[in-house]
Amino acid sequence: MEKQEGRDAAAVRLDDPWYDALASDWGDQDGTGTGRGPRTGREDAAGEGRPAADIYREVQRGAAFQEVRGRYRRFVVPASLAFFVWYVAYVVAATAAPGLMARPVVGAVNVAMAAGLGQFLSTFLLTWAYARHARLYRDRAALELRWAVFDRERAGKAGHGEASGASGVSSASGRGGR
Repeated sequence: MEKQEGRDAAAVRLDDPWYDALASDWGDQDGTGTGRGPRTGREDAAGEGRPAADIYREVQRGAAFQEVRGRYRRFVVPASLAFFVWYVAYVVAATAAPGLMARPVVGAVNVAMAAGLGQFLSTFLLTWAYARHARLYRDRAALELRWAVFDRERAGKAGHGEASGASGVSSASGRGGR
């Protein structure tokens, strides 16, 4: 993270439970000069307790994860198909109907140029719609799942077993807005 300046520099906080975990397994941790490398996901950091892969499989089978994936698919599949049809229609019209595409719309702007600019506009519009959909319908649930996995991994390292809650999301909801 870049150095923060200003009056709010001390208040900068990341709400990502895995921020420090990304690089925690690299480097000179055992004192030999050869780092252990990254975890493979087959075991937790201490090599004991519940394997991390089991935690991820359990979360993946849970209803909360399936709901997030379903929301993702319900947006991405129709949006991708609509954009693909729009793109193919533009290409087919440009090759099969040059007379139509050459028709002037306004001044020197013809149908082909207007449709080409429409391709750019629709790309930006689709990107905005995707980001908005993710923010409104998926980000909060995905962050709660991330916290649930983090809590389960931490509980596994401590030897306490599984975090409370059938889907693991209930332990993340008490984090005060995370």
